[in-house]
Amino acid sequence: MRKVFLVVFVLIIVVFFYGFFSFNKPLDKSTHVDRIIVEKSKRRMKLYSNGELLKTYKISLGRNPIGGKSFEGDNRTPEGIYYIKDKYVGKFHKSLYISYPNQQDRSDAQKIGKNPGGSILIHGLGEKFGWIGKMHLLIDWTAGCIAVTNKEIDEIYADVPIGTPIEIIK
Repeated sequence: MRKVFLVVFVLIIVVFFYGFFSFNKPLDKSTHVDRIIVEKSKRRMKLYSNGELLKTYKISLGRNPIGGKSFEGDNRTPEGIYYIKDKYVGKFHKSLYISYPNQQDRSDAQKIGKNPGGSILIHGLGEKFGWIGKMHLLIDWTAGCIAVTNKEIDEIYADVPIGTPIEIIK
């Protein structure tokens, strides 16, 4: 009975932590990402090149993940079509700036008398919290950004050029 319990316990632990580990292979240096799709409901980000799926990352989102971003401070991750407009090294280790807000986002926020906000990023955990690693996936914790581990943002930062389209869907 004790051995059965131990085996079941170990299997539960293995299955639980399976989701915390990435099995992505490094990209070939000649491969360039030309499209990103973020599936919010699945907490997943996919990188593509010429229609071929290259890599998939598990992600954390804004603290209020249901629905698209409406205004600054709503803690939602936007939904729509954007592009990577810049790269930055700093507070969150490395970051890719998303071109939020687009014209539709500005118009929607204006209709409700609010500021749409800005500075939506794909980012790491930062030097101070890098040790957390995949445990950051346990909760949605950002103010509307898309978060991955520091190791993952290193890969993404190197593989995704400025101007890459990103589609963020429910």
